[in-house]
Amino acid sequence: MQEGSLRIRKMTPVDIMGVQWIERSSFPDPWARETLEEAIATFADTVFIAESLGTIKGYIICGVENTGEERYGHICSLAVAPDKRNSGIGTALVKRAEQAVMVQKATAMQLEVRVSNTGAIQFYTKLGYEPVFQICGYYADTEDAIVMMRWFRF
Repeated sequence: MQEGSLRIRKMTPVDIMGVQWIERSSFPDPWARETLEEAIATFADTVFIAESLGTIKGYIICGVENTGEERYGHICSLAVAPDKRNSGIGTALVKRAEQAVMVQKATAMQLEVRVSNTGAIQFYTKLGYEPVFQICGYYADTEDAIVMMRWFRF
């Protein structure tokens, strides 16, 4: 990918078909169209796509949760088109989402990742995320998830 040819912008309903293609090629349990539409409506300020030459290359769906004591971001889904992985797109999307949740006064970012997804675990670790605990049977196929967090230092 050429320097400067990648654009990150907010996701809109028009992007759903492209996002679904990446979802299907990335996950055994892709989100339904209705779930994506709901995410765009609910998290309008924290859902982004990466595009180049009018084609979606990756996306991130993120929200902000308020526990009453803390506000933190939550990466719900992140994927990059298979032919564009390891090109910096995932990192750019995570950094953009982190900026968006910090604007909303989040103090950390959380995510869940399959215990078998060693590539994703390594990716997030390089970005400063740390495993904090494991959830048994989290995914539809009963695979466990590792919860990872990155705390923002202001």
